[in-house]
Amino acid sequence: MVVDSFKERLARGLFSTVLRLATPAYLLRLFLRGRQEPLYKAHPAERFGFGEAIAPGSVWVHAVSLGETRAAAALIDRLRQERPGLRLLLTHTTATGREAGRALLRDGDEQRWLPFDTPGAVRRFLKRTRPAVGVLMETEIWPNVQHEALKAGVPMVLANARLSARSLRRGEKFKALLAPAARSLRLALAQTTEDAQRLRQAGVPEVRVCGNLKFDLQPDEALLARGRAWRAALNRPVVMLAVSREGEEAAMLTAWKAAEQARARAGSPLLLIVPRHPQRFDEIAALVVDAGLTLARRSAFGSSGIATPPLSAGLSQVWLGDSMREMALYYGLADVALLGGSFEKLGGQNLIETAACGVPLFMGPHTFNFAEAAELSLQAGASRRVETLEQGLDQALALITQRQERDAMATAATAFAAAHRGAAARMAAPILELAKN
Repeated sequence: MVVDSFKERLARGLFSTVLRLATPAYLLRLFLRGRQEPLYKAHPAERFGFGEAIAPGSVWVHAVSLGETRAAAALIDRLRQERPGLRLLLTHTTATGREAGRALLRDGDEQRWLPFDTPGAVRRFLKRTRPAVGVLMETEIWPNVQHEALKAGVPMVLANARLSARSLRRGEKFKALLAPAARSLRLALAQTTEDAQRLRQAGVPEVRVCGNLKFDLQPDEALLARGRAWRAALNRPVVMLAVSREGEEAAMLTAWKAAEQARARAGSPLLLIVPRHPQRFDEIAALVVDAGLTLARRSAFGSSGIATPPLSAGLSQVWLGDSMREMALYYGLADVALLGGSFEKLGGQNLIETAACGVPLFMGPHTFNFAEAAELSLQAGASRRVETLEQGLDQALALITQRQERDAMATAATAFAAAHRGAAARMAAPILELAKN
């Protein structure tokens, strides 16, 4: 085992000191976030490693937020198939992650907040949970969590791992802190060969290429069918801005109003906006109203099981998808989608889910979070690249009028998603092997 250098120990010590000094600010941030999302204020002691002790030997999976939790679902399902009776310890950092994670729990499982990354909090957490193996999802690096796990003999795995070239360059600035964390990983299970190469450059001792877990996620068929039934009841096309991020909604509303003639040719379509972050729902609703467009909010429709949307909603110009865990419903509604996060320099959101639901997709220039998936999607004919949101909207409105071309893209999308499944099985085996040791 490589021993950390004096410079590396000093860097981790300074990092820990800064975090301790920042604790009051951290608590204040949780309180303020808790005003909008009350779950942030729940179980505060867990943030500092406290909580009831549990039986040792669980498989610990840390999924920081909603996207990581969804990806973890495919891995957890496979782990349970391979080892019936497996006990899961599921941790999160955000309220959306924890809320989504509840659906993954079974009798005997535990769910907690990941403790603040200070040595004492992490030691308390590990002493009370004593997992057999720890699994961090995608890009998570926690210097003290990984250092203390190594000391406690808990092997740590980075699953569905990805590391962009930009992140690797940024990591060089904090090499004294991040290099020991990379070395402390027992194994990284990378999405692509490019990710694997960069992870090795960062110092991870063993890396395997396994693919992307998000290909293994199957859309909720009941929600997808309900969305398609809603689309039929509307009897008008639907353009979706999927998993949108800051700045994109305002740009879309401006472009939407400017494309009046193109919308008329497309059959007066409905604009469906589904934001990435629930705390922004009210903000986006206000943007729509300020733009002079009529708005219907999904949250006003009532029960998730309603067969058709309210008649008044069908007459609106814009729908706001302000509900959680209903993405398949929204994709079922959509004739075509524009990918959120790709029109600002944010790296794009999960385009694999769009493909699995058979929705033709237009994406902007910024898809570095899903670089390989984006390229494969383009090659498969499931999506198209545009430079601006305005171009994407123009092409989306044109595609609505071209039924044969749209159907071909939809077919290519589902085939593309199906062709790349299998990552969960490739990741579960080495994780369970480490849990034995």
